[in-house]
Amino acid sequence: MTDIRKRIWKLAHGRQIELAERAAIMAIVNVTPDSFSDGGSYNTVQSAIDHSLKAVEEGAAIIDIGGESTRPNAQPVGASEEQDRVLPVIEALSGKTDALISIDTYRAKTAQLAIEAGAHIVNDVFGLQREPEIADVVAKTGAGICVMHTGRGRQKLEDVIADQRTFLERSLQIARLVSVRDESIVLDPGFGFNKETSEENFALMARFAKLHQFGFPLLVGTSRKRFLGVASGRQEPSARDAATAATSALLRMQGAAVFRVHNVAMNKDALAVADAMLAAQTPEMN
Repeated sequence: MTDIRKRIWKLAHGRQIELAERAAIMAIVNVTPDSFSDGGSYNTVQSAIDHSLKAVEEGAAIIDIGGESTRPNAQPVGASEEQDRVLPVIEALSGKTDALISIDTYRAKTAQLAIEAGAHIVNDVFGLQREPEIADVVAKTGAGICVMHTGRGRQKLEDVIADQRTFLERSLQIARLVSVRDESIVLDPGFGFNKETSEENFALMARFAKLHQFGFPLLVGTSRKRFLGVASGRQEPSARDAATAATSALLRMQGAAVFRVHNVAMNKDALAVADAMLAAQTPEMN
């Protein structure tokens, strides 16, 4: 029996979200020209707003706005350009929807400005370790923080869970040094982020339940990743939505709480089936 304990994720502006009986969906909105799957599709303020509102209609509880591609070998952008891309979208959405808004950034200044514009969550793909000052922003604003594991820019340990433990314990130390409250923290194992082979990603997926040892809710982002293309034979990222939905259901059964996806509707259906199975479990099945 999978133990999915009731959690309350505390966020900025006095908001919160319950993570328990139903999986929560975080919709990906890349306000960039070069993201690996949908670069350029929502590269204007209006197209990003429209796509975000559609995702909410389809079942997303959280909208994750990003202004810099995190795909391998992506062209970096400066802080001001990133902010010019995301801040108008966040400000507009905060007046149009009650959905939660997340800013996908590792920059402390961008995080601060995004929260002032209406964002509730900071999603840091460098796990507070690229700009540790971002932890101060989270602590002072009460924002939710998604702390992601990455293998980029460092030597990893051979064992996938040991490497998760080493990296994320360092991230949590950074958070606690500035008094980020535990109720604000969600962890993400960072599928696809410098996990060199598809086998490494699937090994992490197979042992995913080990990550509950940290004691925090877990967010996953497998959506349209390359390792799913290897397994499914689908070359185009946009053709990997069915494979993504399969991983969402499998990881939900192992206790993942939040799912960062491109195709909200398909993943909502897959997660509804997983949630129904979890609800049907009884102690004697364990």
